[in-house]
Amino acid sequence: MSEAGGAGGAGAAVAEFEAERGRLFGIAYRMLGSAAEAEDAVQDAYLRWHAADRGYIGAPGPWLAKVTTNLCLNRLTSARARREEYVGPWLPEPVRTDTGALGPLETAEQREAVSMAMLVMLERLSPPERAVVVLRDAFDYGHQEIAAVLDWPEANVRQAYSRAKKHLADGRPRFAASAEVRADLLERFLTAAAEGALDRLEALLAHDVVAWADGGGKVRSATRPVSGRNAVARFFIGMLQKFGTGVVVTFAEVNGAAAVLGWEDGALIAAGMVEFGTDDFGNGVVTDVRIMRNPDKLGFLEIQCRELSQNA
Repeated sequence: MSEAGGAGGAGAAVAEFEAERGRLFGIAYRMLGSAAEAEDAVQDAYLRWHAADRGYIGAPGPWLAKVTTNLCLNRLTSARARREEYVGPWLPEPVRTDTGALGPLETAEQREAVSMAMLVMLERLSPPERAVVVLRDAFDYGHQEIAAVLDWPEANVRQAYSRAKKHLADGRPRFAASAEVRADLLERFLTAAAEGALDRLEALLAHDVVAWADGGGKVRSATRPVSGRNAVARFFIGMLQKFGTGVVVTFAEVNGAAAVLGWEDGALIAAGMVEFGTDDFGNGVVTDVRIMRNPDKLGFLEIQCRELSQNA
């Protein structure tokens, strides 16, 4: 049986795909760490869906998830080769998440699954292991469902998931606090940095805090991670002073957490994501700072912000 004929059949096929587009983008983004590449993967999945004989396809969702996942697995192989030649630290492309772009983020686990920290850690995994973790943790796929996506025995999926979770084990204590408490810490951090208050800023940093800046060779940026309280404090104060008074600062939810956005002449020039943990006394401190400066990776976020502003 071939694709249903006529405009009605084509329209129904488009509607079926659009009903799955958000979930497919969420899968692809978590797999690739790039909104632009995720959009390309979803478009390729649409082309395959459009050309497929849907008489042999059961439910659209599982079929499209399988196609999208395997397209991403193919892309990850070439992406890793490109990242070996990347100038400076590589960070995932930031995505605004208060628009629902990556699906519901109602639990701490869902937010952690799209955090910059998790997306960076996912780079430690092989492409198939990454697929297993994304489908299991972010989309609640069962092992049997993942086995169908990857064409693996279920036992292999279970082994891969267990192995991947061990690789992802992170020693930093997470800071379980309300959004209000986190916002207060972020405000104090930015105020101390803006005022050049080195001592106050250091007091808000973990002793092993690390800052990454992704310029991709497109803008001047630190080409190595900056580590330690004093070094990170000086780095951040210097960066804010370099931007000067012409930069407008706004806030948004990016990758499930509060982020600081820097705008100059109406263009997004930086996105800073601050992550919190606890010190030896259980107090909230900044553990990681990730700053996106690569203009190629800020385009999707800028479009999101403009669309949200227009619809407000």
